[in-house]
Amino acid sequence: MLVREVSDVSTANGSCNKNHGATWSAARQAAFDCARPLGAALVPLAEAIGSALALEVRARQDIPHYASSAMDGWAVRGSGPWILVERGTRLERGTRLFPGEASTIATGGVVPEGATSILRKESGMLTGDAPGARNLVLIPEAKPGEVSPGRHIRPAGEEAAAGDVLIPAGTLLNPAHIALAAVAGHNEVAVQRKPLVAVVLTGSEVVTSGEPAPGQVRDTFGPQLGAVISRLGGVPSGQRRIGDSYEEWLAALGGAALGGAGSPAGSVSAAVSGSGQPADVIITTGGTGKSGTDHFRTVVEALGGRLLLDGIAMRPGHPAVLAALPDGRFIIGLPGNPLAAMVALITIGEPLLAALGNRQPPDTVIMTSGADFEPDPGRTRLVPCTFVHGLTIPASHTGPGMMRGLAWADGIMAVPPQGVEAGHAVQVMPLPWVQPPQFTDRPVTNEQRHAPWHA
Repeated sequence: MLVREVSDVSTANGSCNKNHGATWSAARQAAFDCARPLGAALVPLAEAIGSALALEVRARQDIPHYASSAMDGWAVRGSGPWILVERGTRLERGTRLFPGEASTIATGGVVPEGATSILRKESGMLTGDAPGARNLVLIPEAKPGEVSPGRHIRPAGEEAAAGDVLIPAGTLLNPAHIALAAVAGHNEVAVQRKPLVAVVLTGSEVVTSGEPAPGQVRDTFGPQLGAVISRLGGVPSGQRRIGDSYEEWLAALGGAALGGAGSPAGSVSAAVSGSGQPADVIITTGGTGKSGTDHFRTVVEALGGRLLLDGIAMRPGHPAVLAALPDGRFIIGLPGNPLAAMVALITIGEPLLAALGNRQPPDTVIMTSGADFEPDPGRTRLVPCTFVHGLTIPASHTGPGMMRGLAWADGIMAVPPQGVEAGHAVQVMPLPWVQPPQFTDRPVTNEQRHAPWHA
């Protein structure tokens, strides 16, 4: 989507500080607090559906902007009978109807100046054959009031007057809103810009098709991350695949920031984004461990960035990392295991994208656990689950590298470190593709932005 920026609202980082091993709930809050809303952008009407309106839409002129006929028939002046003014006479040259005159009109046609009402075609009859002297009369069966003043005339401004607010700022635009904006004379509207999200897929062992050989793994991220990003409120903005070397990582994330070619100076993410615009967020897969072959942290440091979250006290997904670059853009480092990566993305990616899009992210829901969970001191367990008769039941096949359990799940249980007993309350994050997030239809206030996530 090509857009023009109409605001200079910064994406500079807010109040985040480096936080090693943050709790699950603290990590979600920190990811939300780190970002400020992106600016507004003017987009064509057809591209604005589903976006939040940044500036109110007003009527540029009366709607309708001229008095029109509600019926096929004749525009008339007075109570009749009338002399029909034929096409090609003075009426088409813009003069008005005089008393006792009529002119043919179609539904939606401009009502001539001086006309007092519209006579329906089925209520009138033409008489006389002399050229220029045909008469129009009411038929005997015509109902009383057929030509009362204003009858069957749609007056100008009947729907809205020029300057009326038709769509308030903050409205989540649907197709009917777009049609209303078009009726009001607009070609484009200012909407809250959604964050552009680019993806860097890593791993020399990853194959993208067929059955992997021993030592290889099939790519699980490339086919799905774009759809998940869209569900979380972002705009997918290209993917790039790299190996495991430090140089490849640095080239992918650094681009021209370190003197490389192919990107505007200072546009760290332009080398990754395929949209022609720098990405606001870069997501990487793998490389977030602390072995000699994991380069996320060293590359962020080389680029002058800083870590905002370095590990989260949760299982799976503990190695997730969130970093900020000097130009205010963000990098989310996901673990390499598929399930671990997905719960990490929902944990910190969802609130980060919501903050950039000036939304409150979907909160957790409270449900009743259908199973016992023993304590696991110091960390939150994130367990794919299904919803059955008001209970949340843990799925099977939910190891960090497994996707089978998540494929049939409705949500993710957040089991607290102290555990939970069957029949007791537990927090659940509905999966974004099972229950689409209900984005707020109004801009977030300062009070809402800094309200605690949990009472």
